Amino acid sequence: MKKLFTFLLITSFCSLFAQTTADFENFDLPIDSFLNGSDGNGGFDAGNVFLNNNYNAGYDSWTGWSISTTTDVTTAGFTNGFSSFVGAGAEGSQTYATSFSFGPSIIKLTNDAMGEEVRGLYISNATYPALSMINGDPYAKKFGGPTGDDPDYFLLTIQKYLDGNLSDEKVEFYLADYRFDDNSMDYIVDTWEWVDLTSLGQVDSLSFELSSTDNGGFGMNTPAYFCIDNLITGDGVSSTNNLIDFTYHVFPNPTADFLNIDFNENEAADYKIFDYSGRMMANGNLEANSKNVINLNQFEAGNYVLVIESEEGYHRSIFTKM
Repeated sequence: MKKLFTFLLITSFCSLFAQTTADFENFDLPIDSFLNGSDGNGGFDAGNVFLNNNYNAGYDSWTGWSISTTTDVTTAGFTNGFSSFVGAGAEGSQTYATSFSFGPSIIKLTNDAMGEEVRGLYISNATYPALSMINGDPYAKKFGGPTGDDPDYFLLTIQKYLDGNLSDEKVEFYLADYRFDDNSMDYIVDTWEWVDLTSLGQVDSLSFELSSTDNGGFGMNTPAYFCIDNLITGDGVSSTNNLIDFTYHVFPNPTADFLNIDFNENEAADYKIFDYSGRMMANGNLEANSKNVINLNQFEAGNYVLVIESEEGYHRSIFTKM
């Protein structure tokens, strides 16, 4: 029974080693800072994706995407245009991306991820629209209206481009929804929520577009901001590398605190650890003929996939954190 269980686990995780996460931590930003595109590079590279940015030096303004570590969840208005309403990134991280756009915001898949499946990402409200919807502001209404009965919503629609064509397939995520008959069920998202995008299939680019029930003569009144983090895409390992046998020993398994890897190869390799949903939890380097210890104290109990890969190929195994 144990062998069958292990086989099923390996089968269910067969695609995880082909994924990489854009967690935006590669920008090494200090807390309460941001990148708004003023460097003129036209966007941001992270984890096999490119986030477009349009910066206007004359007004020191931007549209598209920014990178942020800002934590302000109390200041209302457009001056607080970078903060997530959580006050941090997803899963306790510092860095995330914020979108501001009058139309669709685009994320391009790059490198080996082009044409691959996007597993999903975390989405949350930005502070500016969240406080606007809660309290109203000089330009936008308080959601629900004076009585709380107005059936308002703030909707994010995600579509894909493939081979230059925008698909009719879509994934919808409500950043706020006041359409319930029972007003106690009305909500404005104030957490990071995982949004599965596997239904979109193969993707070259993703299109994110906001819509709202609060509109005026110049378009949507609700501030057009939202935040994302930990976007998981394919990195092409499964299609370019072969399954090979490395000489290594992983112990103990199951384990409570630490995972030991005795790596007995003459060439260095990389390792990645994925959780059951495909999120990359850790990664690093294995030196040739080395003994390695990975701290698992921050991991929740459950099953994980260890992937060891080099230029020649990869190998994967399952371990359990107690």
